[in-house]
Amino acid sequence: MKLLLVSPGWERGRLWGELGFKFPSLSLAALAAVTPPAWEIALCDENMEPLPLDTDADLVALTAMTPQAPRAYRIAAEFKSRGKTVVMGGFHASNLPDEALQHVDAVVVGEGDLVWPQLLDDYRQGCLQRLYRSSSLIDMTAIPVARREIFAGKRYLLTNTLQTTRGCPFDCEFCSVTAFYGRKYRKRPVESVLAELETLRKANSFAFFVDDNLVADRKYAMELFAGMKGMEFKWLSHAPIDFARDREFIAAAGEAGCVGMFVGFESLNQQALSAMGKVTNTARSYLDDAKVFRDHGIGILGSFVLGYDGDTPDVFEQLLRFCEEARIEAAIFPILTPYPGTDVRRRLEAEGRITSNAWEDYDMEHVNFRPVGMSAAELQQGYDWLNRAFYSLPSMYRRIFKLHRSVQVFAPMNFGFRGALKRTRRTITGDVP
Repeated sequence: MKLLLVSPGWERGRLWGELGFKFPSLSLAALAAVTPPAWEIALCDENMEPLPLDTDADLVALTAMTPQAPRAYRIAAEFKSRGKTVVMGGFHASNLPDEALQHVDAVVVGEGDLVWPQLLDDYRQGCLQRLYRSSSLIDMTAIPVARREIFAGKRYLLTNTLQTTRGCPFDCEFCSVTAFYGRKYRKRPVESVLAELETLRKANSFAFFVDDNLVADRKYAMELFAGMKGMEFKWLSHAPIDFARDREFIAAAGEAGCVGMFVGFESLNQQALSAMGKVTNTARSYLDDAKVFRDHGIGILGSFVLGYDGDTPDVFEQLLRFCEEARIEAAIFPILTPYPGTDVRRRLEAEGRITSNAWEDYDMEHVNFRPVGMSAAELQQGYDWLNRAFYSLPSMYRRIFKLHRSVQVFAPMNFGFRGALKRTRRTITGDVP
């Protein structure tokens, strides 16, 4: 039997579709790891290669985030018109399975590790069900090593992506992670993570931990960092800003090779932080906290959500000045997006403020709701201005061109975002080379 795993591509003119550096789908490699040996597996990532519509695969499996869902549905239609059976999972299908079932033959809701072998067996027996939902969360000791061989020849920036934990103990209003993985923070055994890392070791190896909060359990993370010390990895992951307030903890991460963290600042307004449930953030200490990261050799990819109720048109310049003063090495500025399954969507629906369900525009670049402190047009214009200003050459110089070990990661990242934003604007204005 033959299985084709498909990661839908991003449209031209979307920031995430224009970025030159690409990362593979770890979720598809995880599914491949629990696929029985009798199945021959191939991967198509549309961001890297054309869709093989003439495939001889028996079964096609799609995964998609919300902005990729329309493309996933079109892909499903293409394969179904050729007589293929198509199944789908991921964040969007898990939150809207009835919608997805209008386009595919079966949907996997939530974590697929446990039910995927059952789905494949049902398919072989000719009794595929419409919906697969695990009755429990997977035991983290049972997660096998991802099958990274499916990434061979794809020209990814790196394939050393791995996951050590699932879930998040916090419950931010805008976040879709807890809706998918739950709030229970579950951990793989440290020894199994270190064993997996050992198989990935090469000279000057980079690794990216996709965990939404690698440091939520101090004892666990300290054990992991101790094991990684001396492995000579340069690695990145996600951490809350209050990670800076435990000097021993953040020093251990730096000594273990951490060169960068994705940090959700989200807002400079403490009331907005409280409203969104960002309980670990104290805006008045941001400057000091950012310096602690930098002092330990750890650069920051910051995230600032635009459009919360406390935001006015002044917020865009305020954020730029803060980022430059704090020397935030890189940043994204997502527009508040009411993803299916999130608390913020339920709130905005109840308030009658959602203005669009065009899923392709749920890419954090478009306004899909009615803001309070400004018009939708002002929010969109402010987003565009802030990205251009932040990734301008003068701002890049002020933020990153200092002697710091994280520059090796963040200088290319800045130029990558700068180029992608330029290509996005050219596509939108029709000036496509």
